[in-house]
Amino acid sequence: MSSPDLAAADFARVAAAHPDAAFPHFHPRPAQGWINDPNGISHLNGRYHVFFQYNPGSARHHRIAWGHISSADLVRWEEHPVALRPQDGGPDAYGCWTGVVTDDGGVPTAVYSGVRGDGGHSQVVISRGSADLVSWTQDGHVAASMPADPMVTAVRDPFIFRFNGKRYAMQGAGLASGHAALLLYTVEDLSDWKYQGIWLTTENPVASTHTPAEIWECPQLVRVPSGDDGDAWVMMFSLWLSGDDHEHANGVGHLIGNLAENPATGLPVFSPETGGKSDLGRDFYAPQIVQLQDGAGAGTPGVPASSSAFAALAEPKALLWGWANEGPGRDGRRGRSQEQIDAAGWAGVLTHPRLLSVVDGSLAVAPAPEVDAYRGTQLASQGAGSVELPAYAEAVVTARSGGPATLAADAVVELSLVGEASVDAGQVVFSGPLAAGEELRVFVDASLVEVYRSGSVATTLRAYSAPGERWVLRLPEGAAADVWQLEQPQ
Repeated sequence: MSSPDLAAADFARVAAAHPDAAFPHFHPRPAQGWINDPNGISHLNGRYHVFFQYNPGSARHHRIAWGHISSADLVRWEEHPVALRPQDGGPDAYGCWTGVVTDDGGVPTAVYSGVRGDGGHSQVVISRGSADLVSWTQDGHVAASMPADPMVTAVRDPFIFRFNGKRYAMQGAGLASGHAALLLYTVEDLSDWKYQGIWLTTENPVASTHTPAEIWECPQLVRVPSGDDGDAWVMMFSLWLSGDDHEHANGVGHLIGNLAENPATGLPVFSPETGGKSDLGRDFYAPQIVQLQDGAGAGTPGVPASSSAFAALAEPKALLWGWANEGPGRDGRRGRSQEQIDAAGWAGVLTHPRLLSVVDGSLAVAPAPEVDAYRGTQLASQGAGSVELPAYAEAVVTARSGGPATLAADAVVELSLVGEASVDAGQVVFSGPLAAGEELRVFVDASLVEVYRSGSVATTLRAYSAPGERWVLRLPEGAAADVWQLEQPQ
């Protein structure tokens, strides 16, 4: 039965009628309530399913449930009833936190952090779903509890992966030593995990350099395309520090390396070689990646999945969604107070789906090709100087073609919110370099800005316009922008 807060399936209509000018129109989410981490992302029978942490009752993080949306093409989304809810007296009484959806003998199964009380200690809880992922049975089954290991002080966010025909799981953790860690489990029986010990920590010098944290949250491990070399293993973590309180100063980081089997134990060993930031914005956290069947999505909407809904990949492709939270303002950008967020009645946005690859040893992130369908009326072609953008826009910035001017070595692109007075410099929301041969794709969806740089990672930012302000893209000499109004496809 549909929940009244999830009754509307027409996101375009809901967004257009929303009273808050900061509410996004092209990043589907419920009209009210708090959302955070994307969860349980799946591609099943030609349809993408995205779950997310959700409090339908207020714009604050409390008694978290799982919301649920789905789409056949990553553009037109349908909203479903709340999938998982905290169960009074159960291991998830305080909240159904981060997790994944996997196939268990043909049965879709949610595997998540169940939190019993506000101390935040979690257990791995499993719930079984219907074939269409819309209905779920919560019986409070605990598949793994806190390890009996005095070194481990915090555990959260289960993730399942397969290697050499075997199923494994990992959880993010914090250690008594102050290091962040990954815990490894063997999972022959999804209902009964076997703890294998601490798998990787920030004592590793590569991990310490690229993914510093006190707890590794939302761990991911996927294979992504890597040029002529085939594919690479990418680990991604949300980098938790004590006192973060949804601010997340260290953001999200990743490691790129190799996965091999230890001949003595038969267990997998991950050896990181390099890494970096997974997003350069202060408003990006808790991403989740789904590994796709070869040919599913990534430019081929509507292609059905194989007969096995979660089949192994012949050629791995990976799509990522992240969470952009509301905030008090960062780096000179205007924010929202908690009182303003409460009055608006909603908080949190998920990013566009992002396609991952490794280029010349570094992570590259691009918007999924399907989001091109949002391009409506073209407002500018090879615009130069200061280019005004509507509140819902995409701009593609490159070096100007055919002109006499060339880009300077220190060329910078700026996106600002500018007031009515021409002398008002406004607030700079994004500022970044542009080199010859590079492309920047800038998306503005009310209060959410996503900037994608070719061959690199994205930058995710939140910014809130004041009455009378307009978006202005300032281009250096030698640069040009094509601009489109974002519109819902017919």
